Amino acid sequence: MIEMKVAGIALDAVTRSPIILLKDSSERRALPIFIGQDQAKAIIATLENQPMPRPLTHDLMVGIFDTWEMQLDKVIIHALRDNTFYAVLCMSKDEEEREIDCRPSDAIALALRLDTPIWVLEEVVADASIPVDTEADQAEREAFRNFVADLSPSDLIKNSHSS
Repeated sequence: MIEMKVAGIALDAVTRSPIILLKDSSERRALPIFIGQDQAKAIIATLENQPMPRPLTHDLMVGIFDTWEMQLDKVIIHALRDNTFYAVLCMSKDEEEREIDCRPSDAIALALRLDTPIWVLEEVVADASIPVDTEADQAEREAFRNFVADLSPSDLIKNSHSS
């Protein structure tokens, strides 16, 4: 799994639908996820520390977590099927742990409010992420090509016996 952070929210140029953008710690890969207008507003309010006159649904859930002394340990975006992302809330209370199915946008809104890590399975990142730092990716590929080009068969044989 790869831990990711919220980089921001943008609007799709064609559909005008909100997209939440998650980035990995190296900021080399970004995962765009289309979300609903209400979830976008809830996430933006949290990112910008905007107080709401009345609690939003995610604020209500935070209140329930606090009142019942439950922990949101992490959220995991674990699948992408038919252009739909799937997530779970990984919760605990005392020694008991539970996973609850959740839309990624709701999971992210809760994670931001409760300062909880957001994890994404490698397969989902591989399938749906976009490169952010293509220069670094190209430099890494070039360095690998140079390394391989400088290897001789005897180097490979010598290194295989030392393992």
